[in-house]
Amino acid sequence: MGYPDAVEPVYRVVITLVRLVYVLFGWRVTVRGAQHVPTRGAAVIASNHVGYLDFTFIGYGVIPRRRLVRFLAKQEIFDQPVAGWLMRQMRHIPVDRYGRAADSFTASVEYLRRGELIGMFPESTISPSFVPMAGKTGAARMAMTAGVPLIPCAVWGSQRLLTKGRPNNLQRGVAVTVLYGEPVPYEAGEDPVAVTNRLMTRIGELVDEAQADYPQRPAGDADRWWQPAHLGGTAPTVEEAKASLAAESAARRTRRRAAAGNGQPGPAATAGSTADGTPIPTDTPQDRPA
Repeated sequence: MGYPDAVEPVYRVVITLVRLVYVLFGWRVTVRGAQHVPTRGAAVIASNHVGYLDFTFIGYGVIPRRRLVRFLAKQEIFDQPVAGWLMRQMRHIPVDRYGRAADSFTASVEYLRRGELIGMFPESTISPSFVPMAGKTGAARMAMTAGVPLIPCAVWGSQRLLTKGRPNNLQRGVAVTVLYGEPVPYEAGEDPVAVTNRLMTRIGELVDEAQADYPQRPAGDADRWWQPAHLGGTAPTVEEAKASLAAESAARRTRRRAAAGNGQPGPAATAGSTADGTPIPTDTPQDRPA
């Protein structure tokens, strides 16, 4: 399914603006493997997550295939007047993290059955170590439910621009690499956990490839923050990142319990917290907080 201008006018304008921003900032975006994204028909694109702009680069990479990616995003974005209007016009999918979270899973499967591309981040959040973490099963479950390809993807370099826990750094001339891999094979009725493990292994391999071929290096010791520790950078180690995320999760649970005690909605069942792996909403893009 392509994107005729008459059908997708808002998305077309957004794509034009994104391209303009890339040019104005001189961002050097390299895309490889886009041939694995079908020119027609549905697929789930599952990527690592290192920065707030990852979704823009993933969407940019499939433009030559004349495809548009529908991403899942938190309901709060849709509730904003301008941003919400844009999100609805681009047919992205809202996720009510504290209400009927499973509705977004159902909507995503419906989109897939209509031939759309869905973009997902199986790690459920930006990896502070910039090393892919264990993935949630949402992406695999969506692909398997709809019977569509599950395409691994890697983004590298975007963490230098906007990422979690760092000041905005929209510097010029930054290189960003986007790699797409062959669809991850799966069998009907297979355990989604096993499929997710294969997916994350392949994503990790693509990240390694992107890192090895990345054309830029830190400008000095102070600039090594965006490199993983195992590559000589000063990003948190995998163990430190796990501890940090665990602390954040505990703090969120405390706040939600307090809100529930005040009559506010409590936490919804999500892929990241339920025993049965309900696949929404923790595979959604982690939009930058306001």
